[in-house]
Amino acid sequence: MGVKDLQLQEDSFISLLSKLIGEAKYLQNNPPDLVPKEDRAARHVLEVLEPLSSDQGGPLLVDHVSYHEGRGNIIVEYPGTKEGKVVSFVGCHMDVVTANPEDWEFDPFSLSIDGDKLRGRGTTDCLGHVALVTELMRLLGTTKPKLKTTVVAVFIANEENSSVRGVGVDALVEEGRLDKLKSGPLFWIDTADKQPCIGTGGMIAWKLRATGKLFHSGLPHKAINPLELCMEALKEIQSRFYKDFPPHVMEARYGFATPSTMKPTQWTYPGGGINQIPGECTISGDCSRYWDLWEMCRTMSQSLGTMSRSARDRTQSDALTSIPTTISDWITPFYSVSDVAKKISRYVDDINVNIENLDTRGPVSNYHLPEEGLRGRLTIEFDDMMLEGVACNLDSLGYHALCKATEEVIGVVKPYSITGSLPLIRDLQDNGFDVQTAGYGVMATYHAKNEYCLLSDFKQGFEVLTSIITQLNE
Repeated sequence: MGVKDLQLQEDSFISLLSKLIGEAKYLQNNPPDLVPKEDRAARHVLEVLEPLSSDQGGPLLVDHVSYHEGRGNIIVEYPGTKEGKVVSFVGCHMDVVTANPEDWEFDPFSLSIDGDKLRGRGTTDCLGHVALVTELMRLLGTTKPKLKTTVVAVFIANEENSSVRGVGVDALVEEGRLDKLKSGPLFWIDTADKQPCIGTGGMIAWKLRATGKLFHSGLPHKAINPLELCMEALKEIQSRFYKDFPPHVMEARYGFATPSTMKPTQWTYPGGGINQIPGECTISGDCSRYWDLWEMCRTMSQSLGTMSRSARDRTQSDALTSIPTTISDWITPFYSVSDVAKKISRYVDDINVNIENLDTRGPVSNYHLPEEGLRGRLTIEFDDMMLEGVACNLDSLGYHALCKATEEVIGVVKPYSITGSLPLIRDLQDNGFDVQTAGYGVMATYHAKNEYCLLSDFKQGFEVLTSIITQLNE
């Protein structure tokens, strides 16, 4: 039997997936409260593959690699006959995002079946893919086809929290355990909708802080209104950004829905009277950070509300006050995120030097009080997590094999790009891997409640993977 003759065995696949989804409660990745124990999923994968390992007389090389207790990775190899000829399937991760059973129409932590739908947390992202690739390696180990190409599968820990390092694929790369995969295409199996995903966006989160003078709104000429300063500065920064980072010619080829963008997303402020030019506000592009700041501001406002009028007036004096402003950017992969950050810093520096030239709002609006020696000022802070985008190599043999297999099996090939970020893929690219991405879940259910996948999609996905192996072997 050739590789292309293999078919996903429904009973075996569903049995394994049921065990994996049954562990999902303990695979939720949201530290510090929820730290996943990926070995709870790994043991089910190992139960399937270890009986076919070389240690037990089979053809598979199986390695369970851990850098933190209970958080292992698995590398499985079906050796080919030609040295240096490799195809790998990586990215199937054994952690999941959180799920609140009260918000779901069914139990997220057990597999349920509704016709073609396989339902539960992780069915699409990414335990369904773990089961899919496990079954691929099981059938290779069982049928023992003669291949020149070595087939490698890597099941990883800690994909859902890339801010934590040294646990999953990053540690495997750093230790050199995946070096042999550089000699062939690496397929990251963790996207959706059965089509090649060829590009992702980069991301910057940053805070623009405007410093002004707080004062009574009836005497605006005696204030430096940091709201106006912030809004006008943002308008100027955005204008320069779009001039320096216009739509890139490659974005159309990769099918990006938008060019690089810079936009404010949420405003908050600490409260105060309607007749007071406020002393602080925040624009935020991160929901959790926004919530934390909102809580801080609400608490501050409540504290001020308990003071007497005179005490509140003394607390809210006309001293210089600050407005921290957080804004998020998404950057197509044809621009460097670090270059964008440097440019934005220069915009801010230039506006500070020439604050008198910034547009004002109304006849008494100003950002400079020379008689008091006060000037409005902007500062910029960038979040530590700046993510570069990904553009897959469209000239790669792996890309062409993926497209051909997709067209053969699905009937149409429509590569797409997303504006989300996949930092682990960019890390692999930067380390010399030829990464292509695909997946067979349902995009609309990624990180969503009532997550599900389709069994029929995974059956087609299995055919795509066997077609890729066959093409690259030939």
